Amino acid sequence: QVQLVESGGGLVQAGGSLRLSCAASGRTPVRYVMAWFRQAPGKAREFVALIGWSGGMTQYVDSVKARFTISRDNAKNTVYLQMNSLKPEDTAVYYCAAGNPSAAQTTGRQGYAYWGQGTQVTVSS
Repeated sequence: QVQLVESGGGLVQAGGSLRLSCAASGRTPVRYVMAWFRQAPGKAREFVALIGWSGGMTQYVDSVKARFTISRDNAKNTVYLQMNSLKPEDTAVYYCAAGNPSAAQTTGRQGYAYWGQGTQVTVSS
């Protein structure tokens, strides 16, 4: 089992920045692909970004490219999501996830076995 705890959410004005953290514990979390998803009210949970176990591979949804950066510190078992130039449409609950997705599952919920409880991000216009 892997336990994930997100932090760093909050209320920010459009154009501002936030950094989310996801602390992992339990069964060798460093060996998993880590990802961030988000879910806005009334919408399905969507993929935001992922990072491979070594940090050398990253992937982003088009809507956050050049604004968000995912990183990980395996010594601290922590994954980060630096969010810059935030927009009101970024408002959502952000979830951290861990797993070993196949190539076809990297951006889908089914690729990740472990999930955090989520942290709210609200961007005001």
